[in-house]
Amino acid sequence: MLLTMAALLIYTGLSITYVYAFRGDARWGTFKEYSRKAWPIFAPLNCLLYAFTTKRGQKAYPDVEDFSELDSIHANWEVIRDEAQALLDTGYFEKTTDTESGSYYDVGFRTFFKYGWSKFYLKWYGYTHESGKRLCPKTVALLQDIPMVKGAMFALLPARSELTRHSDPIAVSLRYHLGLITPNSDDCYINVDGKRNAWRDGVAFIFDETYPHFVENNTDERRLILMCDIARPTHTLGRVFHFFYERLAGLTVVPNLEGDKRGFANRVFSSLAPTLARAKALKTTNLSLYKALKLLVNGSLILILLLIISGIVSLFT
Repeated sequence: MLLTMAALLIYTGLSITYVYAFRGDARWGTFKEYSRKAWPIFAPLNCLLYAFTTKRGQKAYPDVEDFSELDSIHANWEVIRDEAQALLDTGYFEKTTDTESGSYYDVGFRTFFKYGWSKFYLKWYGYTHESGKRLCPKTVALLQDIPMVKGAMFALLPARSELTRHSDPIAVSLRYHLGLITPNSDDCYINVDGKRNAWRDGVAFIFDETYPHFVENNTDERRLILMCDIARPTHTLGRVFHFFYERLAGLTVVPNLEGDKRGFANRVFSSLAPTLARAKALKTTNLSLYKALKLLVNGSLILILLLIISGIVSLFT
């Protein structure tokens, strides 16, 4: 057991080093920035999924033409746009930013609100939102017929807004963006692994969200897209890790409106929010205590992750 844990610790260090220093073209400025913006505790499991990813998913921007499973979305983009426009016209995006609602406590996309974004979920890892079925029935029906679409939402980026550089934590998926109502300008773009891609109405692209990426809308128009999590294409063994990660992602279901399901992480995050706010305030009142608490929490998460990996390894030994 001790040898296994030692080996896993070494593997964890190598995984974090690989993601920080060698993966892709873009580099984090400092390790501190990387540790704050890239969730390094997930690097060990992510690296296993990178190793098992098939050829069509091995780039920062995989070719959307290689994912024929998504063709029906492209073909019906105007139908999807019209339902998104109806949501926009009736103000439902504004309701999803209400701090009194469960939709505000989104552990997976919490930085959206910081920069003025809003979103409307359609489905998320095993759950289809009742509000989505009621307000966007045609879009939901299209998505339900595509098994590789694990999660989907409409995402609204305000004019003159941004999302700072970060990497998403878990490598279970690739991200699909379909432009619906966009500025159609090179000044409204995402940069993934150092490469820009601007949104256009009716145009889709795919990227690996575990590469460093950031967003800027330097125009006076809003950008509305359909954003989907699609299953990372992996070889057979990779599906073992898919199973674990998809169950983890399923805990993060966030409601749009009353009547939608609330996932475990959403309930915990909303109940802990006042405590987390007080803990963050320690940065200015007692920095030493804040750092000690942060080290304790991160150390506990790493230990839990190592135990999970150890359990998975034991299945094959």
